[in-house]
Amino acid sequence: MNKLKLPIAFFLNLTLIFAFALPCFAEDTAYVWSNNASSIMTNANEGEKQEEINSNNLKLESASAILIEQTTGQVLYEHNPHEALRPASVTKVMSILLIMEALDSGKISLTDSIPCTENAASMGGSQIWLDPRESLTVEEMLKAICVASANDCVVAMAEYLGGSEEGFVQMMNDKAQNLGMKDTTFKNCHGLDEDGHVTSSYDIALMSKELLNNHPDITKYTTIWTDSLRDGKSELTNTNKLIRSYKGATGLKTGSTGLALYNLSASATRDDLSLIAVIMKAPSTKVRFAEAQKLLDYGFSTFSFKQFGKKDETIKTLTVTKGARSSVEAILSQNSGTLLEKGKDKKVEQNLTLEDNVSAPITSGQKLGEVSFVLDGQTLSTIDIVAKNDVERLNLFTMAKKVIYSWVDLLRS
Repeated sequence: MNKLKLPIAFFLNLTLIFAFALPCFAEDTAYVWSNNASSIMTNANEGEKQEEINSNNLKLESASAILIEQTTGQVLYEHNPHEALRPASVTKVMSILLIMEALDSGKISLTDSIPCTENAASMGGSQIWLDPRESLTVEEMLKAICVASANDCVVAMAEYLGGSEEGFVQMMNDKAQNLGMKDTTFKNCHGLDEDGHVTSSYDIALMSKELLNNHPDITKYTTIWTDSLRDGKSELTNTNKLIRSYKGATGLKTGSTGLALYNLSASATRDDLSLIAVIMKAPSTKVRFAEAQKLLDYGFSTFSFKQFGKKDETIKTLTVTKGARSSVEAILSQNSGTLLEKGKDKKVEQNLTLEDNVSAPITSGQKLGEVSFVLDGQTLSTIDIVAKNDVERLNLFTMAKKVIYSWVDLLRS
């Protein structure tokens, strides 16, 4: 039987070589087409903003406030957003961000043991009363910082990661500069009152967005209502009361001192829409939570986030000419969605521009086309459509490989 297969295989593969070789000398032809594909939508540009809303509409008592959409950073409401104020323990958002970066990079692990120094144990304000002879794991430290706003724990972590508290504070300021936090100067890692230690509601929103978007695992800790450490001997209750009372709350951090008054970075997610509301210098803790809730309620009642495609989702399979493979998948280069005022989602149009045929060689991630997001005739942004895989150009070597593989498959059958 195999003796009969070999001449047939040789003849078939000789024909295959000619079939593949001839297109190599032909010119490629392709055309560009557009449609209103309802399955794709692009990300709104981070800099795009909704029409400015009068800050008197919500009649806030707090000195400064802002509401943003978490994914894009789009500002939905603002009131004195760049006023430099004392952040109190909301400072710890940046400290937590640096801890999470160290975890995600592999510099530390959740099970690493962190010693408590005399300096860390001497911190005032909210704490879990660490003993200088005591060590806790990174996970226990994180839990104490996120839930109970423990100053002693955040200083112990700062000294471990930065070599000293001063070294860690420099890391905080470097990160703030990197994020574009122009209203911020950190003097410590915990937020106790210190001259010159200031930030703004806008900057708090920036670092909160960075933490939640790039380190979503932090919500495992920021959403804890009650817990304990030291085999149940230390009880923890979240200082953020919205975790218990507000539907969809994901965090994030409270802060208050005699000079800073009452601050809060509050985050929540409902129906794929994630918001961050920042309140600074509220006159009381009751006002702090009420005004954060008012901002979040406003956002959820006015806007919706429509997601129509995710990163790496296949849009179309394209024909490849002159390639070792006959096709390539065209995929979205990033998540595809946008923030809209409620009721406007049916007005969304998408224009897809994509080549019908592509010529090898093709590299993974190579742009093949794009899709634009249009509302009321205005293009808000575009997203690239890229190749999922490499496709080598067809040559004698790749043709020979095809022949060999087809012979092997035939003989195995």
